[in-house]
Amino acid sequence: MTEQAVHGQQLVPVHYHQFRISDEDGPAGPDLPRRHNGLVEVEDGIATVLTGIHTGDVDVTDTFHTDAPQPGDAEWEEVVEVSLHSVSGGLMVRGLMADLDEELPALSFDGPGDYRLRVHARGRDTAIDLAPDDVTEWYLIQVWPAPPQEAAALRRTDNYGASIRSE
Repeated sequence: MTEQAVHGQQLVPVHYHQFRISDEDGPAGPDLPRRHNGLVEVEDGIATVLTGIHTGDVDVTDTFHTDAPQPGDAEWEEVVEVSLHSVSGGLMVRGLMADLDEELPALSFDGPGDYRLRVHARGRDTAIDLAPDDVTEWYLIQVWPAPPQEAAALRRTDNYGASIRSE
């Protein structure tokens, strides 16, 4: 059983269908094209989480674990795992064009090094390409220290992800 250390929850601003995960002091990972899994792409060392909405806020929850936890339940429509590296120990969720009202805790909770992130998404089909006033999308990011591995799609059931994968 994995131990859940701490967690954070925050509304994250989305612009142009994305929010990011990055370490300001260096690249977070090797390139991973958006069509690979339809949820997370990595380009120029920055991981980008692809959202259905064009602009607005999404709800993001981070949970930190000592080892690989069980994936979230069936309410999550897309689930993808990626490996990222934190050069400084400051691997963070960030808005594309706006800072967060309050920063989420650093995903690299164990300091500099390699981490596995399991990104869950639901609601991406609700307001595709729109700028809703209310939250229509939720994300869960489970994080644990782990050596680098290939990216893996564990669940792919939303239409928005399917459209990205078919590009």
